[in-house]
Amino acid sequence: MRRSEMREASFLLIFERIFRMNDTYEEILETARDADEYEFNDDAVGNLRGVYENLDAIDGIIASYSEKRQISRISKVSLAVLRLAIYEINFCEKVPTNVAISEAVNLAKKFALDNEVQFVNGVLGAYSRDLAEKDAEAAE
Repeated sequence: MRRSEMREASFLLIFERIFRMNDTYEEILETARDADEYEFNDDAVGNLRGVYENLDAIDGIIASYSEKRQISRISKVSLAVLRLAIYEINFCEKVPTNVAISEAVNLAKKFALDNEVQFVNGVLGAYSRDLAEKDAEAAE
């Protein structure tokens, strides 16, 4: 499974979890296996778990960079994309920030409306600029 395919599977699992917050990971994975509409591997499952184990921190970041929309007003597709990207940026050392953003924008282009693509790109762009500034300050 290519990395982009794994990322798409991660997105789909995260998206599903938004609607089924009371279900266990195993129930979500079982439903995904039964539907047999897409493949997922251990990395995709790890991303699902990682996002929801760090959900408060991830949503806090999204909320602080989404000044015009509260979390509850962000489309479910965009929210799933943003959660995955923020998780990768903060918790997956092997994924460079620019790759996480590029892949998030590609997922948004595939699954979201045009204005949502701009929203996702804007939130992640602002966040990455702040991270770069913090890194530059720390290096001084």
